[in-house]
Amino acid sequence: MTEIDFYSGGGDRLQTACRLVAKVVRQGLKLMIYTPDGAVVDRLDKLLWTFSSTDFIPHCRAEDKLAEVTPVILGRQPTNLSHDVLLNLDIEHPPFFSRFQRLIEITGTTPEDTQAARKRYRFYQDRGYEIRHHRLEAVQLNHSSGVSPGLTFYS
Repeated sequence: MTEIDFYSGGGDRLQTACRLVAKVVRQGLKLMIYTPDGAVVDRLDKLLWTFSSTDFIPHCRAEDKLAEVTPVILGRQPTNLSHDVLLNLDIEHPPFFSRFQRLIEITGTTPEDTQAARKRYRFYQDRGYEIRHHRLEAVQLNHSSGVSPGLTFYS
């Protein structure tokens, strides 16, 4: 059964996503970042190259010919590629999430984001998934590595 982690209070969702992606990559896992929003894919693609001066996050879009051998892919729809972790940036639950060992959900700071996250949380909970919730409000960023020590990703 897919293990689900919700992260809240991390500020900007895309910055939080980048920090979590860096942790997943350091653990040697393959990850798909899912959002059907093309503008979010574009912003995240650029941000993954620039968010940290010390982390390199090899990534590409799902339709790229190197997607099969790249640890992080950005996708707007499900793929047949084999990845360990799914990071959802959509407001809805991804219908294909159960194909992954892990699912990461990030709660945004707007009321709309919070409401959508609560809906996703209830969806998973109603189906019997165990959900871990990580509050990031009190976490201080470690500026030397660009990664917050409180962004725990359990393997």
